[in-house]
Amino acid sequence: MSSSVIELLVLAGIAIFLILRLKNVLGTRGGFEKPPVQVPAQEARQPRPDFEVIEGGPDRDIVDHVDSGSPAAEALAKMKAAEPAFIVGEFLQGARGAYEMILMAFERGDLSEVRDFLAPEVHDSFLDVIQERERQGLTIDANFVGIRELVLVGAAFDDATREGEVTVRFTAEVTSVVRDVNGTTVEGDPNLIKRQRDIWTFGRVMGSDDPNWQLVATGA
Repeated sequence: MSSSVIELLVLAGIAIFLILRLKNVLGTRGGFEKPPVQVPAQEARQPRPDFEVIEGGPDRDIVDHVDSGSPAAEALAKMKAAEPAFIVGEFLQGARGAYEMILMAFERGDLSEVRDFLAPEVHDSFLDVIQERERQGLTIDANFVGIRELVLVGAAFDDATREGEVTVRFTAEVTSVVRDVNGTTVEGDPNLIKRQRDIWTFGRVMGSDDPNWQLVATGA
């Protein structure tokens, strides 16, 4: 065998060895695999967003509590425009605590701790009832059990004064006993839980430095 033939066989063996090693490293392509797509250099430098951002739509903080397009919804939207930090959900949580605090202060006959949360007219009407009870020698022993229902039933906004009002219906469970001057029970049962429904309206000038809402009207 000539030297040239031997040289060709050696080169062929080396080529086969290199091809086998290349397949082991890179693998093989199946018959249905698509060839890689060449991305233009400019497009490659600009990453695509993973999702499309859709702007607009209803404000869930509003429409979760009142009907979309209703007067209450429009009033709440104006309040949020006047004070972007205003959140309806957080307001309702605060109203829940204020209701219990004010109601129990009224039942105890001491409004001093809730004075800042009462509009002057509401404070005076509550005080009249408390003083009339005192004249009759009556005291109330009440216990707040909890709130069964809290519903936002209305809202209003004055464009001129920037005052917003939100009306909330509360259904609470309480125990209450009325006693006379001798301590004799004249009404109620300490072991009987009764439901009490109130409709309260809270007001505040939106965007003002005073963060407190005041109880401006009551009803049932």
